[in-house]
Order: sequence, then C-alpha cells, then structure tokens
Amino acid sequence: MDDIEGLFDVFEETSTTDTVGLYLGVQETNNDVSIKRNAKYTEEKPSKKQKYSVIEEECGEENDEYQKAEKGRVISVETLEACVHEVAVPPDVEYVPLMKSTGKPAREYPFVLDPFQKEAILCIDNNQSVLISAHTSAGKTVAAEYSIAMALRENQRVIYTTPIKALSNQKYREFSDEFKDVGLITGDVTINYEASCLIMTTEILRNMLYRGSQIMREVKWVVFDEIHYMRDKERGVVWEETLILLPDNVRFVFLSATIPNARQFAEWVAFIHHQPCHVVYTEYRPVPLQHYLFPAGGAGIHLIVDEHGNFREDNFNLAMSILSDSNPVKEEFKDKRKQKMQVNSTNCFNIVKMLMERHMAPIIAFSFSKKECEIYAIQMAKLDFSTTEEKKLIEEILNNALDVLSEDDRKLPQVTSGEYIQMSGRAGRRGLDEQGIVLLMIDEKVSPEVAKCIVQGQADPLNSAFHLTYNMILNLMRVDDINPEYMLERSFAQFQNQATIPNVCNKLKDLQSEFNKIKIENEDKVALYYTLQSQISIVKERIREFIVNPMYLIPFLQVGRMVKIKDELREYDWGIILNFKKRDSKYRNPANANATSITVDVMIPSVKEEEKQGHIMEIITIKHTQILSLGAVKLCCPADLRVSDNQKSISKSLQETKKRFGEIPLLDPVKDMNIQTKSIKKAIENLFSLEQKLKNLPIHSNPNISTLCNLYDKKFKISEEIENTISEFKKLNRIDQLGELKRHKKVLRKLNYCSATDVVQTKGKIACELSSGEELLMTELIFNGIFTELNPAQCVALLSCFMCDEKSNIPIQMTEELSGPLRRMQELARTIVRVSNECHMEIDEDVYIDHFKPYLMDICHEWCNGSSFAEICRKTDIFEGSIIRSFRRLEEALRQLIQATRSIGNNELEKKFNDAITSLKRGIAFAASLYL
Repeated sequence: MDDIEGLFDVFEETSTTDTVGLYLGVQETNNDVSIKRNAKYTEEKPSKKQKYSVIEEECGEENDEYQKAEKGRVISVETLEACVHEVAVPPDVEYVPLMKSTGKPAREYPFVLDPFQKEAILCIDNNQSVLISAHTSAGKTVAAEYSIAMALRENQRVIYTTPIKALSNQKYREFSDEFKDVGLITGDVTINYEASCLIMTTEILRNMLYRGSQIMREVKWVVFDEIHYMRDKERGVVWEETLILLPDNVRFVFLSATIPNARQFAEWVAFIHHQPCHVVYTEYRPVPLQHYLFPAGGAGIHLIVDEHGNFREDNFNLAMSILSDSNPVKEEFKDKRKQKMQVNSTNCFNIVKMLMERHMAPIIAFSFSKKECEIYAIQMAKLDFSTTEEKKLIEEILNNALDVLSEDDRKLPQVTSGEYIQMSGRAGRRGLDEQGIVLLMIDEKVSPEVAKCIVQGQADPLNSAFHLTYNMILNLMRVDDINPEYMLERSFAQFQNQATIPNVCNKLKDLQSEFNKIKIENEDKVALYYTLQSQISIVKERIREFIVNPMYLIPFLQVGRMVKIKDELREYDWGIILNFKKRDSKYRNPANANATSITVDVMIPSVKEEEKQGHIMEIITIKHTQILSLGAVKLCCPADLRVSDNQKSISKSLQETKKRFGEIPLLDPVKDMNIQTKSIKKAIENLFSLEQKLKNLPIHSNPNISTLCNLYDKKFKISEEIENTISEFKKLNRIDQLGELKRHKKVLRKLNYCSATDVVQTKGKIACELSSGEELLMTELIFNGIFTELNPAQCVALLSCFMCDEKSNIPIQMTEELSGPLRRMQELARTIVRVSNECHMEIDEDVYIDHFKPYLMDICHEWCNGSSFAEICRKTDIFEGSIIRSFRRLEEALRQLIQATRSIGNNELEKKFNDAITSLKRGIAFAASLYL
C-alpha cells in the first residue's frame, strides 16, 4: 500500500464498520487535489485525499512559519548574571530594545538591587509589562513598589491585587505607610476609594470589570501578586477572566514563585493584549537552604542537601537505616492510625525542642491534618523558651486582643480566624540568616530518587485551571462586544492547547514516514489473513471468559492439571496446577459468580535464561483470570516440591507430554466442562467457521506468514496511532470547552436565565451577582420565595449548606423550622439536576445533593439567635477554625445576595440579608486577628 489516505476517515461526520473493519487496504485515487487553508471549514465533505491534504497543509513547513507569526516571537535579552531575561512580542508589534532611564528613578532603595530586580525595574521604566518569577523572599515586591511609585509620579492609578483578603489588609498597611495615597476595597470594607493606589483581591477586580467600573478608565498599571494562584483548581479561573477582561492599554506586573513555563505565560499575555511582556526569571536564593531529614523515632537530624544544592546520599542512607531500625509502630495497638498520630506528635515535640536548643528559631511547622495540628499545639505548650521580658510583651499583646472579646469568648481556647497565608519557602530571612533550615520528618522508607524529587524537584508549571461557570457566562452576555465564546478563545487553556500543535504535527509526520517505510508483499492478502486472525483471537477471548468463570472453573483446578497462563508482560509455557484458594467478596451479589476471587498456585518452567538448561521450575501465584488455557492432561505431582529432583521430574514430564501430543489437548468447554449456554455454543461455532476460512486462504501455506502478519501488525498499530494523532490534532484546532458552553447555555435557557438570543432575564441578573458558587440553586431559592418565608437566622442556617466542607460524626438533630427549608432546597436542586441532564450535562443527582452538607445548620441557627461560641462548639465535632471559616464565607455570600436582591429591587429581602449579617457578624468569630 503506497499511501494512508484510507486512514483519514476520522474526518467523516459519521462512519460505518463491518466485519472486515480491521482491513487497511484502500483503492488508489488519481485525483490531484489542492485546497485553500479554509477548506476544513466548508460545508461539503472533502474526499479522503482532501482530508489528508488539510493535515499536510496544517503541518507543512509554510504553516510552521504561519503559526510562529500568529503566535509572535520570544527574544532573549542580554542581561546581568544570575537571572534570565526574555520578552514575548506579539506579531503586530515591532520590538524596541529597552532604554535605560536617564532621569531620576521613581523610587530609590537604601540597598543594592539584585540583578533580577534591576531588570524588572528597567522594564517598568520602559512602560512595559513584566513577569518576575523568583523564589519566596527573593525580593519580588521591589518591582511592584516601583510600579506603584512610577504610577503615582505620573498621576496614574494602579491596582494591586492579592489572592486573599488577609494579604490585601497586610499590603494596605505596608503601602499606606510608604505611599500614603492608598485605598482598600474588600467585600465588607472600602477605604479611600478615590486613592491612586487601590488594594483588592482578584475577585473584586473581576467584578469591577464585569460591572464596567469607571475606575478602570484611569488605571495604567495592575500588579498581580502570587499569580501562580492561577493554577488553583477552584479559584484559578478568576485570574484568567480578569486578565482577559482588562483593557489592552493597561500594563502588568506579575509576581510569581518559580514556574518552569514562565515564558509561555508571557507569550499568552502578549497574545491577548497585543503588547510585549517580559519575563525576568531567577533561581537565585538570597539565603541558601539546607535540607535536613528527621527519621521518625530517631534522635537527630541528617543534612541531605547542603547550601550548594548537593545531595548527600551517604547521610540520606544513614537516615533510612535509622528509620528501619527504630520501627516505632507497636503491634499491640489496635488503632494504628491513632498510635501513629501519637508517635508523630512525640517526634514533632522532639524536633521543635531540638531546634530551639540549637538556636534555630523562629520555626514554622507544617502539618497536613487539622487534628494533628491541635495535638502538636498541646504538645508545644509544655515547652518554654521565652525570657521574662518576652513573656511580658506576649501577655500584653494577648490581653489587648482579649479586651475586645466577651467574657465567655475569653474562656475559649484561642484560635486565629482562618487567615491562610502561603508560608512555603519562608525559611531563611534575608539580612538575618546565613542559611535557611528546612527539616523534613519522614516515617516511611523512600528511595534516594524519590527524596531528590521532593527536595530538589522542579517547580510545578503554571497550567490553566480554566472552567466555565454560569456566573461567568451570564456576566459575559451582559458585556458589550464580548461573549462567552470570546473568553474561551482567549483563555490560557486554549493557548496552551494551541502551543502543542507543532509537536503533534511533527509526531504525525514521523508516523507517516514510518508507515510508508513498511512494505509488505501481497499486502491485501496478508491484511485479510490478519483480519481473520484478529477475529479468531476475539472469539477465543470470549470463550476464555466462560472457562475462567469460577462457576465452571473450580471443579477443574485439580492438582497436576496442565495449564497455560499469562500476565501483562508475557504468555508462559505450559505448567501444572498445585493448589487454589477461593475467597468470596463480603458484599458480593450471590447471583454474580465473577465476584468470587480465586488465587491459583502454578508451577511453570523458570523464565530465567541461566536456569533453563537445568530444567529448574518456579512456583508463582496468579489470579484465576490469568488462566489462558486448561489442558485435558493431568500429570502426577510429587508430594515434596522443594526437592530439586522432584522439580526436575515435573519438568521432564512436561517436556515429554508436549513432545508426545505436539499440541496439548484442551478441555472442551461444552463436552468436558459442561458449559451449556447458547452464547458459548454460538462462539464455538463461529470459531470453527473462522478457523476453516483461515486454513482455506492460499496464503495460509506461506512459510513466512507469521513474519508477514507481525509486520502487518506493526503497520496497523502505526495506522491506529496516526488516527489517534489526527483526532488529537482536530481537537487542538477546535475551541476548547465549546460543546460544554453550548450545554450550559441550554440549561440557562430552559431555566429562564436568558432568552434564546442570549438576553439576560431577571433570574440571570440575580445569578450575575453570585460568584461564591452554586449560583443557580441560590437564585432558585430567591425566585421561588424560600428566603421570603424564613427569618434571618433560618436564612443563614440554610446558606450554611453551601459553605460546609466537612462532615460531622455527630447525628444531625434539627427541628422542622430547619428541616423543612432543607427539603425544599433539595427539591430545587433535583430540578436543576434533571434539567442539566436533559441538556446532556451528566450530573449524578445523589452526588450533587450530598454536596450541600447540613452539618452546620443548627450551629449557625443558634449562633445567629445569640448562643455563645463555646455553646455551639460543644454541639459539634467540627473544628473551631472550620466553623469560623464557614461564618466568614457566609458573610461574603450574604453580601452577594444583598447585591443580587438590590439589582432586582427587592427591598424586603435586601433588608433581611442585612439583618442576617448583623446577627452573624459578632463575637470571636469576627474578632481581629493577631496576625501582624
């Protein structure tokens, strides 16, 4: 076969298959076809050669240049040592080298700037966007401060965005001292709204863009702190929405931890905003890190990576040997998890004590369990390393914080209010420490390779977490000149998909070349033979499934029966059965015999080459599903198989039996095993018919048929890979998630959130204001009058189902005043699921309903009715910090509901939600944090 045009049936809208669907032979076509680039978008179905021509054109050399031109280019900038400087330039912009400023800088520093800081400031001085990618505490904020200073000098406005409200508050305090003309916008607080420098979370900025805020007309610079949050599964989409919606005249400063694909992110920014975007990247750490290992149960720490980045494998192996010898887990403990927690808490206590005694403070200890954090804190209370003077200062700070609490709240175990600041990489304080100390406690043996991956591995790439939400779609329907399709086309996810097209094209070319190199004599005849062989294999596998069914198999697992087995890697030579064990699943359906698990001990000839000459046998244990064939022959089996002579005897018997029979006779499924189903009888008939057809083919007698079939099999697998690659190529050329967008729109139309022409209706206006999640169900609660019938405390209790992330082990006990609204909410949720599934969204009803957890309903209800925090905590096993976090999220949701009801002029509900906030926002749950 000279070409592979028949492989490109993948482009057909519909396709049909028959019994010879595996056959690759095609008829030659003499049509000389040339098409234009847009041929793939035409209505008519192209011929097979046209289809391949499209791929050839898309993947041709000319198109490589076209893609580069459309994507833009990346230019390396000569720079100082210890950093990399590149600039992504869009195709329609001429690159102009950066010019050093000759005037007075917008901001001067009392210390010598690092090379990467100088490069970043140079970009800002040239009025160009820049991404600074560096380790935590390297000094990235210097560039952000410089952009603020320059904007203020030029009488321009600048917005500084953070991922969380607590960080916004911190930056507001820092910048207020530094620049004065600074404002803060959060969900509940607005300070100095007219300021030239505004601090806010990324969500706030996104909402301002959707509402067409006048502030954006005056903004010149936007700083995105912690831009690597964009890869967050839940919230990352907010960063993409915001970046796409920002006007092209805005310039950006992106601050990020080290990311290996920083260049790709800059290319995307340059592409969507038609402006150069620089990347200043450095792996330099101002304070080098030392990595230590603490083996659980040990008495000391072991340096495994020094300050120069060298991995100390000798120290690592020593730590692993100590871990093996200490073996802290005692068998007499029945609750292993509880015992392990106790061991770990002791280890943590010992580590902190040792570090303090070695003057390695301050220390940040990370744990991935809330319960363990509490246990560790109790353990730490036994330590005392503060001086008398320090204790007085600590007591003064604590008393000042306690003064704002009620008498009951002062008696509580004090906790912070859920401010989660990213603390990774904080080891090593610039100007204070020579090295940063990182200590890893480990309680399981790992290989050096795994350890190196943990302590020296590459940072995670910045991959898109873009996903559609109803709130996004509805807001985009209201924005002039932009629609949801526009957002999809310009998303980072789509850009990353497009970036892989050249690699896919190269792969396709290589496969095409490899395919064309394989020449097979009489290929059509070999293809037919191969097809019949494949069909025979399929029928044999169907018969084998009957044979290994425990219902039929167990009576024939006698000791000494010859058996052939297989695994993922190979098919073994004939062996004999020694023993089997049957295990029924505890929860199995008695009608399903396949739920029974059987392990079979089989003796087979050793697969090790050096042992084959000695006829050495080996015993392996397999699952019954690994049996390939059951022989009709049984051999005598010696009693003691540990004796070498007995193993040789079995090996000799196997060899003689194979020599005598040539082909080992198999058990007949019907006659011998008494499987009397119609299906197996039909399968045996088909097998006989196919085998006869195979034998009747003239090529069957060709002595090279096996080699020819192997060659054809290789070619066929390449053809399958080509088809898969073409499918991948087509998918990359489509707009990602476009089908999902259509399904989302169908749901919105069916539920009357928008019209058939995408005009947002009243329901849609409500959902546009609800960005905290599950906007459809919240809107349905408003629109169906559920909140109208409830008092403020009941509203908060019902909304807590949206915010509760944890499950309580204490049985839920609630009155009808709470259970009634919960049932009605669940009914509305089922309606949403039904409509969604009608629109092919494929949502599991039970999973969706279980997503709304009622474990905080009674807690929230009592809190809003005046109960103390201590009283509500006694009624649940959910952690105090989780309760406070839910309260804070509830306040944010209520503020969005206030905005939503205001947008439709429902003053009654607006007042009710305001009253709900008043009853919720009180006491220790909303007390100021001790975070400084």
